[in-house]
Amino acid sequence: MKVKKGFKLRNVCGEYIVVAEGVENIDFSRVISLNDSAAYLWQNIHDKDFTADDMAALLLEEYEIDKETATKDSENLIAQWKDAGMVEESV
Repeated sequence: MKVKKGFKLRNVCGEYIVVAEGVENIDFSRVISLNDSAAYLWQNIHDKDFTADDMAALLLEEYEIDKETATKDSENLIAQWKDAGMVEESV
C-alpha cells in the first residue's frame, strides 16, 4: 500500500485532518479526521510502501497492546483509508 499523492496530514486546532491537495483530489464532500493513533501511523507511513503488518509493528512500538489487536486495527484502518480513496496498492 501507499498513500495517494496529494494527501497531507494537518493539525487544525488540535485535531488531525487529512486534506487533499491538487486538482485531481478535490472533493469537498467530506473531511477526513484522524485520532492520535491513526495520525501517528500516517506520519510514519506517508512517504513509503507499507502493509498492515508494518502498521501493526508501529502500534506495538508505541502502545501497550497485543499483536492481534494491533493487526486487526491496522487492517481496519487500511480498509477505511481505501474506502476514502486515500491509499492505493503499490505498483
